[in-house]
Amino acid sequence: MADLIKLTAAEIAAKIASGEVTAVEVTEAHLARIDAVDEKVHAFLHVDREGALAQARAVDAKRERGEKLGPLAGVPLALKDIFTTKGVPTTVGSKILEGWIPPYDATLTKRLKDADVVILGKTNMDEFAMGSSTENSAYGPTGNPWDLTKIPGGSGGGSSAALAAYEAPLAIGTDTGGSIRQPAAVTGTVGVKPTYGAVSRFGMVAFSSSLDQGGPCARTVLDAALLHEVIAGHDPLDSTSIDAPVPPVVEAARSGSVDGMRIGIVKQFRGEGYQAGVIQRFDESVELLKELGAEIVELDCPSFDLALAAYYLIAPSECSSNLARFDAMRYGLRVGDDGTKSAEEVTALTREAGFGPEVKRRVMLGTYALSSGYYDAYYGSAQKVRTLITRDFEAAFEQVDVIVSPTTPTTAFAIGERADDPMAMYLADLCTIPTNLAGNAAMSLPCGLAPEDGLPVGLQIIAPALKDDRLYKVGAAVEAAFTERWGHPILEEAPSL
Repeated sequence: MADLIKLTAAEIAAKIASGEVTAVEVTEAHLARIDAVDEKVHAFLHVDREGALAQARAVDAKRERGEKLGPLAGVPLALKDIFTTKGVPTTVGSKILEGWIPPYDATLTKRLKDADVVILGKTNMDEFAMGSSTENSAYGPTGNPWDLTKIPGGSGGGSSAALAAYEAPLAIGTDTGGSIRQPAAVTGTVGVKPTYGAVSRFGMVAFSSSLDQGGPCARTVLDAALLHEVIAGHDPLDSTSIDAPVPPVVEAARSGSVDGMRIGIVKQFRGEGYQAGVIQRFDESVELLKELGAEIVELDCPSFDLALAAYYLIAPSECSSNLARFDAMRYGLRVGDDGTKSAEEVTALTREAGFGPEVKRRVMLGTYALSSGYYDAYYGSAQKVRTLITRDFEAAFEQVDVIVSPTTPTTAFAIGERADDPMAMYLADLCTIPTNLAGNAAMSLPCGLAPEDGLPVGLQIIAPALKDDRLYKVGAAVEAAFTERWGHPILEEAPSL
């Protein structure tokens, strides 16, 4: 049973479909793993044991009846606690929604269930997805399975840690400024931010509506592609959903190649602040791409230097609007309602008790940026920079098929190391933010371990909007070549818990 947790999602699905193992056996193996290690890792906020076993039994019943099973039927998954799940707590890592039980499923949750994916539970995250380390969770930090004193990335550190700890073969994250890719990089896993609008946001608790995007997390490129195909597609319930066919991501992952492709390297994605081992592994990856037949093109995208500043005006501005709904009147926490206080006082007391420091910081920043007299100077200027970044990407993609870069400037840092320095924390997303501002697709996959600390390094691949299949084509080629030469770091070298 212990061997089941080391299999890929594709391998698990094949064994269930053939009858070699049952979905219940697979689910029980992963639940046992969670029981054994999650007290140390703290990847999960809620484990839905009975719900997961019920879903697994339903898959086994389908197989016994001879019904055709989907490509991920019976495969366990860890779901970031930002998607509503009917009858299961959804907290978004915040005290303000502690104990809230949604009466409906998010579209993404529903698609997972319709595909017979077994949802094990909800994973830890920075409160309202605001953070780069999962230290901002109201329920305590998550540890990185490579070194439990290090962060697992954020905001989706629970999902990435669950993968690296073999608690689940699949996970779901969301990416507003890098919250799928940065955790993937520091845990040696694969994380994909699809094109904005490719995966429905209905039922995903909003942080920054023009940036938020759900996406797949896995331990291999093929597994991520299989999950991508399940969750993507047009949703009439989401006004930002793209009404277009899902790119052939699984086909691309099965036939990865970079031969003849033009691959860009952006000048602005290296320099001061980048760890030497990260740059070393990135440069080795570029040489590998050359050996595989790719043409490397150097690019200059000057507006990328302004991306961090623009993001930290746009995202807080949108969050200050989105979080106004948490007023103690409709759902969630209510503090001070003793019959002597006004509605305004109850709202203020509830927000004071329910929101953490980082959420308050961003709400205040966003409210200021949107206030009368400052809108044009701050929010309006940031949107103009966003346009410049989009134009830089458009010009780049006229010259190249994809862009590659380090995913993060450094490997995983120590828990608490940047807790009192917001700017140092924000710099963790230096390479990932431009993609969110432009709405493009991007992937992080492992490209080795940094020699100075032995921790995972991520390679980021960026593709034009609606060309998500290019991520998987390049990612699969790099993964195969890397595994052949040096072995796959997360599958063969991840430390034992």
